[in-house]
Amino acid sequence: MLYAIMGTDREDSLEARMQARPEHIERLKQLQNEGRLLMAGPHPAIDSEDPGPAGFSGSLIVAEFSSLDAAKAWADEDPYTQTGVFSHISVKPYKKVLP
Repeated sequence: MLYAIMGTDREDSLEARMQARPEHIERLKQLQNEGRLLMAGPHPAIDSEDPGPAGFSGSLIVAEFSSLDAAKAWADEDPYTQTGVFSHISVKPYKKVLP
């Protein structure tokens, strides 16, 4: 089943986010290589593709996991969680309808 993992960044997270990003991206690439990643990306803190020093307010990952518990465990082990980039994480089942 698909699950939406929504992480909310803490204030002033940009530097920590950039430091943890390579390991975070590697984990996402692993999901992609396994054919389990539907989409992933950050939420810019301002209305811009490149928010610069404004940074990001969070991230969204939609991927396939065997269960809600497995999705939560994956999110808990993510570098953005482990390094405190995310102040809050929400994991919910997701049903793709379109496209």
